[in-house]
Amino acid sequence: MVTFYSSFQRLPRLQVERTNKCHGPMERFKWTPEPRPKFLVNGQVTGTADLPHAIQNRAFLYGDGFFESVRICYGKPQLVPFHWNRIQSSLRAHKMDASGWNLFHFELALHELCDANGIDEGGRIRLTFFRDGGGRYTPNTDKLCWIGEAEKLPHCEFVLNEQGLAVDVFPEMKKLQDSLANFKNISASIYVQAGLWAKEQALEDALLKNTGNHIIESTTSNLFLVSNGVLYTPGLDGGPVGGVMRAAIINLALKEGYKVYECNISPQEMLRADELFLTNAIRGIQWVARYRSKRYFNATSKELIGLLNAGITR
Repeated sequence: MVTFYSSFQRLPRLQVERTNKCHGPMERFKWTPEPRPKFLVNGQVTGTADLPHAIQNRAFLYGDGFFESVRICYGKPQLVPFHWNRIQSSLRAHKMDASGWNLFHFELALHELCDANGIDEGGRIRLTFFRDGGGRYTPNTDKLCWIGEAEKLPHCEFVLNEQGLAVDVFPEMKKLQDSLANFKNISASIYVQAGLWAKEQALEDALLKNTGNHIIESTTSNLFLVSNGVLYTPGLDGGPVGGVMRAAIINLALKEGYKVYECNISPQEMLRADELFLTNAIRGIQWVARYRSKRYFNATSKELIGLLNAGITR
């Protein structure tokens, strides 16, 4: 019987016994397995068989990676070139090596994942990218490892929310404007804490500020304001995620003749705006009905989501 050992288990130790039996001094060998390592899981000592999956990768240990969310409509991954470009930028920023990989193979892999999961209508894909190998804080390789998972969604197209969202500014933490701020990093504590705060306040979402006290995004989405028919969105130098849907909506709005400006947004601009909406790759556009005492309309959100659905890859 062949026994396979995981990378973090030692091979059995060869123990030598000396004996004078038979025709003189001889060495008799026998295998004595070394004790297997034990771990704590939720306070209980356990063996390797009961460890959570993927516990030994750098994504789990150090948050060394990023992720990507791709919408599926009519069985087809959407906005793939936008996702590919952001992935390439993320890899460079995280200093990960993905040589020999191209857009053709990436898109083919997404389609194979959809087919394997029987997704021929609506769905979503999550791709997680992390550095392979070991090391501590300093890795011993820059080789890339990535995992994809897919699930079905009930709608083939982007659906605008019937009831507008209620939002407010998360007061407890501010997002840094560093070289990784524009990417969907695995280490996402500020978003988790903001989401918990929104839940405690009975809000649908929370808005985040950067260290310059400008409002830059929500926990899951990019932010757009509409004032007198003009669109405003926080610039990437302020630290929001460089959203795929953000880029798609900017291009779509410009094509339709809208003026679009990147700028710093303060609570005062929020209160003066006519409309407020959020964008992400999975939901498309979600309109906001209330920010503090301010109430908003949704005419622009309705128009843009209609145009977005008209351009779906089928």
